[in-house]
Amino acid sequence: MRWLPRFILLSAVLVVTAAAPAAEGPAPALALAGRTFEYEVVQGDYLIRIAARFGEAATLIARENGLPINRPIHPGQRLALDNRHIVPAGQEEGLLINLPQRHLFLFRQGRLLAAYPVGLGKPDWPTPSGAFRVNELRRHPVWHVPPSIQEEMRRQGQVVRTQVPPGPDNPLGDFWIGLSIHGLGIHGTVAPASVYHFRSHGCIRLHPADVQALYAEVAPGLSGRIIYEPILLAGFPDGRIYLEVNPDVYHRRGDAWQALNDLAKTQGLAERIDWAKARDVVARQEGIARAVQRTSGNGP
Repeated sequence: MRWLPRFILLSAVLVVTAAAPAAEGPAPALALAGRTFEYEVVQGDYLIRIAARFGEAATLIARENGLPINRPIHPGQRLALDNRHIVPAGQEEGLLINLPQRHLFLFRQGRLLAAYPVGLGKPDWPTPSGAFRVNELRRHPVWHVPPSIQEEMRRQGQVVRTQVPPGPDNPLGDFWIGLSIHGLGIHGTVAPASVYHFRSHGCIRLHPADVQALYAEVAPGLSGRIIYEPILLAGFPDGRIYLEVNPDVYHRRGDAWQALNDLAKTQGLAERIDWAKARDVVARQEGIARAVQRTSGNGP
C-alpha cells in the first residue's frame, strides 16, 4: 500500500486524547500524529528522500527494514515506516513548531488539523524560539538575500547574489509565509530531501506539496509558537504511555534522563512506566513515539 501525505488531515492521523495530569505542571501531550504503515518505493526514491517526506530518520528506516543505509532501493520495494510523533500541548489555534522534533502542527478550534515534517536552521545558524504571528503570504516569492548569507557566499567563493527571482533556482520554492520574527519565514524548497534536517539559515522549510497545503489554510494574523522540547511524554486513557526523545541538536537542555523523570512525576506516570524500555528510548533518541507502559515491576 502506498501512502502519499499531501495534507495530513485527521482522517490520516492517529489522534488519541491524553489523560489529565495528576499534579500541577506542564499539560500532557495532546495526541499522536502519524502511524505505522507500508510504503511502496517509486522511481527516483532513496532512503533520505523518503525519510524527509514522512518524518522518520533514514537510518531508522534502514535498520527496521534490515537494509544497509547505503544500499539502493528499487521501485516496487515495500518498506515498513513508523512516523508517529507526540503532539506537544499548549496550542489550541494556529501553528506550533517544535524544533527538536522537526515538525510543524496546525490547530483549529482545539483540534489537530495537520502535521508536517520541516527542515530547520543549522546548529551554527539556529531557528529561534518564541511566539509569532503570520505577517504576509507570497506566491512565487523573490528571495532577497540577507547580508549575512551574502557574506557566507563571499567566504565560500560563490557568486554573491542580492536577490533570486522566482523559478527552479529559488530556494524559497513557490510559497512564502512570512512571520513576525524578523527575517523568519515558512517556505517551500527546491531540495525536498533537505526537509527533516537542520540545514537552513534559520527559516522553516516544508516539502513543496505540504507548503502549498499549509498556505491555503493560514492567513495574516494567525498566531503561533516555536518551542524547544526534545523530550515528550504522553499517557492515554487506555493505559498506553508514549515517550519520544529527539536529539538536543541546539544543546539547550540538560540531562535527558533527569528531564524524563521530572516529566513522569509531573504527569503522575512514574509508577506506570517500564523504565528499562524508557532508558532504551532515551539512549536511542530516534525521534519516534515509543510505547513505554509497564508490563512488569521495573523501577526507575
